Amino acid sequence: MRVLVCVKRVPQTGGRIVLTADGQEIDTKFLGFTISPHEECGIEEAVRIIEAGGGESTVLTLGASAAEEQLRDAMALGIDRAVLLETDGSEWDPVSTAAAIADTIRAQEAAGGTFDLVIFGNESADSGGFQVGIRVAVALGRPVVNGLKGLTVGSGSVTARREAPGGGWETYELPLPAIVGVKEGINLPRYPSVPGRLRAKKKEVERIPVGAAGSGPVGAAGSGPVGAAGSGPVGAAGSGPAASSGLPVGPIKALLRLPEESGSQVEILGRGAEAAPAVVDLLQKLGLVAR
Repeated sequence: MRVLVCVKRVPQTGGRIVLTADGQEIDTKFLGFTISPHEECGIEEAVRIIEAGGGESTVLTLGASAAEEQLRDAMALGIDRAVLLETDGSEWDPVSTAAAIADTIRAQEAAGGTFDLVIFGNESADSGGFQVGIRVAVALGRPVVNGLKGLTVGSGSVTARREAPGGGWETYELPLPAIVGVKEGINLPRYPSVPGRLRAKKKEVERIPVGAAGSGPVGAAGSGPVGAAGSGPVGAAGSGPAASSGLPVGPIKALLRLPEESGSQVEILGRGAEAAPAVVDLLQKLGLVAR
């Protein structure tokens, strides 16, 4: 059994978001990073599958060189090997990301055999696009189910369960190889042990340079299949009436804007016993005690 988990390096929740001076990017200098919560559950699921039935697990991410930290975190939890699609740190859209991952899966499978199961998180914690796993499945021609809260691997197939909108459960049986998207709550991820972290430090991370979206040699926009950004014959950037008229073509990035922070106010009602009447008045105003 070969299992691949695809993860993304995302800012830690609760961190203060600061924009760059031009308002085009998030300034990440003072942010901590982690793996998306859904993908942490995907790592745990892959480790459990291999522990139960044997085989090899691999973790893959697309991002800057600093994303090696998250790959080593995954290996500390029990993943066997890691692959980093190393970019220049710029943001990739879902189309380019999926094309790069699909091309890498093809190359990895040509070298080491088919991945029986590819696990994605239901969506990433930062962009929440719900797209990459489904796009990879379409590119590879494999069955896919998203939003899973239960996964059982059998002989030649996998049984997947997800919550139905009106209550109850939906159950799917997918032939292997298959692609799935798991949700937080499918399992309880373990914590890395000290020996696990020490082993992860010694393991090699396979690095595949892909550069910036639109210029990378592996599945980047402009080099992927039809439908990847900049590669499709219809609506490609630089073509069509908009281009000939001199109007801007392709996606235009607007300025980012942080939501206004709600202020807080503290009122001192008094000190010691002197504050008791004011506390009672406040509780009565809130309807918590009878007048």
